[in-house]
Amino acid sequence: MEIVLFGLFILSGIINILYNLSFFSFTSASSEKSQTASLPVSVIVCAKNEAANLQNCIPAILEQDHPDFELILINDASSDNSLEIMEHFQNIDPRVKIVNVQNIEAFWANKKYALTLGIKKASNNYLLFTDADCVPQSRNWISEMTHEFTSREIILGYGGYFKQKNSLLNKLIRFETLLTALQYFSYAKNGIPYMGVGRNLAYTSDRFYELKGFASHLHIKSGDDDLFVNEAANDENTAICFSKDSITRSVPKKNFSEWMTQKRRHVSTARQYQKIHQLLLGVYYTARLFFWILLIILCILQVFPIAVISILIIKLILDGVVYYKAAEKLDERDVIWFYPLFDFFLIFFQLAIFSSNLISKPGQWK
Repeated sequence: MEIVLFGLFILSGIINILYNLSFFSFTSASSEKSQTASLPVSVIVCAKNEAANLQNCIPAILEQDHPDFELILINDASSDNSLEIMEHFQNIDPRVKIVNVQNIEAFWANKKYALTLGIKKASNNYLLFTDADCVPQSRNWISEMTHEFTSREIILGYGGYFKQKNSLLNKLIRFETLLTALQYFSYAKNGIPYMGVGRNLAYTSDRFYELKGFASHLHIKSGDDDLFVNEAANDENTAICFSKDSITRSVPKKNFSEWMTQKRRHVSTARQYQKIHQLLLGVYYTARLFFWILLIILCILQVFPIAVISILIIKLILDGVVYYKAAEKLDERDVIWFYPLFDFFLIFFQLAIFSSNLISKPGQWK
């Protein structure tokens, strides 16, 4: 029995190493400095009760150094003064257009419905999406995120979170976000794009209408970003953008309960991914989970201790190299020093989320 456990431990370690090697497709990639892009772009922001955040988001977008863009602001039946703030900016800048979505109680896919109306309002084929609580990291965000449109239909960007001093939860959230980006950027570089994040995502309206928008997953409360990309993206039409100037950042959840609720909603859409994506993601997670579980068991049983510790060290070194190179690209270097602890915690945190979602359904977008 001990030999079997040790064999499974070695197998899980090998699988972890193979996945890490595949991630070098992203971590070793260079971010070429783009030429100034002049494509006409429609930036789309959907907001529901985001009055405070809109005060920061809208000016940051309007200050973008891009020659030809409009800003579509979607008020998704807000009960605060989000609409008034949008109207204020519309009055002072002709590039601002507003879509005011009325509350439709019977319509359970509210955000997808609101986004569809916003896309129909757009004058341009090139669409760039972010959330109302996000702020571009530079004035070149639009140009950086859209220059690949000359040859691609879908651009995957990085939506990170602001740093907060002396907050372990903040570092944990940003580490988890980094790991997610490491995976979807690497998969895309390897020719199998499977998701993107609505905090920083671009695609053409032609591709949107070709797939009849969100029709295939309209019954799913969330997934306006990752489920659309999962259906629409392929090796030939998808590019990634990870330059420092292309990053957006937002304020992360401030307590563990809110963050877990957010992650439950995000994880719930993964069951709708294409089977190949579910398989690849499932094998990676299972290998990580079994590695730590078997490590604990083998240490307790004191089975081949030198070999077990050697395999652990090799895995941690390779993890560290991959995580550091990804963090360096995405400006998240301060979180990787905690990676063994965070990686261990996130494995069982995800298990708790999967279990919670089996018991009850996560809530919808705001």
